Amino acid sequence: MKDDLMARIQKVTNNRPHVLGHKHFQSYSVLLPLIKINDDIHIIFEKRAEHLRRQPGEICFPGGRIEKGQEDSQTAALREATEELRITEEDINLVGPLDFFVSSSDSIIYPFVGWIEKEFAEISPNPDEVSEIFTVPVSFLLNTEPKIYQIHYKIEPEDNFPYHLIPDGKDYNWRPRNMKEYFYCYEDKVIWGMTARMLNEFLENIN
Repeated sequence: MKDDLMARIQKVTNNRPHVLGHKHFQSYSVLLPLIKINDDIHIIFEKRAEHLRRQPGEICFPGGRIEKGQEDSQTAALREATEELRITEEDINLVGPLDFFVSSSDSIIYPFVGWIEKEFAEISPNPDEVSEIFTVPVSFLLNTEPKIYQIHYKIEPEDNFPYHLIPDGKDYNWRPRNMKEYFYCYEDKVIWGMTARMLNEFLENIN
């Protein structure tokens, strides 16, 4: 028994660190698509179709869930972009990954940056998922500070929480948690949420 336990502990040697609890998270991949328009560099954004159950009408990047055991995050990002923008993988020149995000809803999001090697006017998105696409010049975004607001999370333990097992019981000093929410406004479009956070990460990387 001791030798068996020692062998199992040895598995830690080959462990690749990840986000704690990641096996129970939903994993998603996203592509931040760059495109050249009139010698300028733009980013393509989608507006989600109004009939979708989740986040209808919101602005986002192409992306979706990673099929567990069937594909990696990069493959998923390319697949979702081709499905939503109705282009081919040959139309995408992948640049590389950005830092991944862990959301408050137990999701991990893996963003990638890639060039779309196609004329914007030739892109006809899938109406089942996308109501419209538009672009924003990168130069505009680099010269425009986002508006930043704070979201405050309130901690509410469930009714049967075992206060008797922790110091100070019901008077335990819970650490407050805040999150920055970014807003980028361009013409009549508002980019916010996880899309704005990924956009901000990209802009900080190239600034």
